[in-house]
Amino acid sequence: MPVNKPEQCIVSSCLIGLCTRYDGRSKPDCNCLEMLKNYQYIPVCPEQLGGLSTPRVPAHLSGSGDEVLAGRAAVITREGTDVTRRFIAGAEAVLQIAQAQNIRLALLKARSPSCGLTPQLGVTAALLLAHGIRVIEF
Repeated sequence: MPVNKPEQCIVSSCLIGLCTRYDGRSKPDCNCLEMLKNYQYIPVCPEQLGGLSTPRVPAHLSGSGDEVLAGRAAVITREGTDVTRRFIAGAEAVLQIAQAQNIRLALLKARSPSCGLTPQLGVTAALLLAHGIRVIEF
């Protein structure tokens, strides 16, 4: 008799306690951890996958993640460095992981220029949504 494997998802690594945030800390979320009990999951940090260090200078979007992907907005650090290419590269790496594993769900960090849905759509969240991957933020 075949064994049913739990569904897979990707999750922002900071939400499960890994120290991958811009400030070198984590942001574990109890609700996210509870939800993950029902899934096999792959932790990801798009900013690290894009080649940025931890810790790193905080960055903000000059528009939405959709606009960044379309080349109409940028991701700029507090010091004024344009890190748009790194954010896009990280988003693309996360998408490749999700597609390689046929993952249809992402649990991502809110208020992140990469992962957030609110208050502004992040670059990774925008790319995943554009490819039909459901995104829930924590």
